[in-house]
Amino acid sequence: MPTPVVMPTFGEALRVWLKIGLLSFGGPAGQIALLHREVVDDRRWVSDARFLHALNFCTLLPGPEAQQLATYLGWLMHGVRGGIAAGVLFVLPGMAVMLGLSVLYATLGTVPVVAALFFGLKCAVLVLVVEALLRVARRALKTRAAWALAAAAFVALYVFGVAFPIVVLGAALIGYFAAGAFRGGGHGTAKDGPPALLDAVLASDPGRPARFAARAWRAGWVAVALWLLPVAALMLAGAGVFADIAWFFSKMAVVTVGGAYAVLAYVAQEAVAGYGWLTPHQMLVGLGLAETTPGPLILVLQFVGFLAGFGQGGLVWGVAAAVLTVWVTFAPCFAFIFLGAPYVERLHANRALTSALAAVTAAVVGVIANLALWFGLRVLFADVRRLELGPATFDMPVLGSLDLLAFALAALAALCLFQLKIGLLWTLGVTAAAGLVLKLAFA
Repeated sequence: MPTPVVMPTFGEALRVWLKIGLLSFGGPAGQIALLHREVVDDRRWVSDARFLHALNFCTLLPGPEAQQLATYLGWLMHGVRGGIAAGVLFVLPGMAVMLGLSVLYATLGTVPVVAALFFGLKCAVLVLVVEALLRVARRALKTRAAWALAAAAFVALYVFGVAFPIVVLGAALIGYFAAGAFRGGGHGTAKDGPPALLDAVLASDPGRPARFAARAWRAGWVAVALWLLPVAALMLAGAGVFADIAWFFSKMAVVTVGGAYAVLAYVAQEAVAGYGWLTPHQMLVGLGLAETTPGPLILVLQFVGFLAGFGQGGLVWGVAAAVLTVWVTFAPCFAFIFLGAPYVERLHANRALTSALAAVTAAVVGVIANLALWFGLRVLFADVRRLELGPATFDMPVLGSLDLLAFALAALAALCLFQLKIGLLWTLGVTAAAGLVLKLAFA
């Protein structure tokens, strides 16, 4: 009798998910590469084709694609408990580090030395956003149609202020009905290799997908309840800033298509101008802190929530608001995966869906370009004004307000990242140290 094919034990997978959670630096691209190396290349648990299919689905979803991809892969391996374990361990280390950094910033951020360090960090973030734009563009823009779609997404967002979900939905529809134009885009095609363990398990146990699907749907609706019931309770109780946080970040959870880079401009606009929770410069600091921690970049929202609570009631309120922000940000992610993954697995070979997902990835390039420009104007110029020309409205800098110190630090970060290639953490460290020296020298 042949030996039955079995998946790795849950404990073995748990150790791998924890390792990924602790080492998931470098933003979505680095995290996806880490997941691919651990799950596809090194262990061959999942095939490259199935990995890419899941990745394109997660790109289409609201929320952090890398964290949702980890949840999806965990579900494929061990069902609902595997998805929960992979998704939670992807977030937990970064959440703990971000909370500590938020407390440090809120309590010591006005100290000149700490403020100078954060100034350098903010300038490095601009370069990191540009680097992310180039990285995603190389992966996504493989056809003329993809380039045109990315440009159209940028113009729609920056010039005409079209909402993120409309841009992404439009891209998905274009890709679906013009499949031939986008087959070469997205996250690439599957590589040849030995049969993956999951494929062998599915071949030996044909009933496994149906069992996993039924449990996933139940878990998905439980996740929806765990997400929305606390939000409703806080709003009905009139819980002040906590009700605002629950409602605002719940909305973000369903429109943050493309991850943190794609939605940050909208979050900043509402959190800064609408609620007054923090300043534009604090928003940039938050993204810089998120870049230094493992886990998804969307943890920058935790920083925003912490400052909102801290401003209303001090440290305890800040910690409570940070935890609430993480809850309403990531609970929907589990709902989206558990409710959607079973259907997506059935469409593994659907060419029209694959094209739609590739078109979404192309549009995200334009979304990130919009964010890069939004950041660049506010980092490098002290005065940015809004111009209106008929239906078009866009920001323009006052050239005389150029911050030469910020420009020099951004150039240093670009040198470290693109020319010297010293890596993300070293780039952030060098730029933060240079900001400290220059700020104190010219104070």
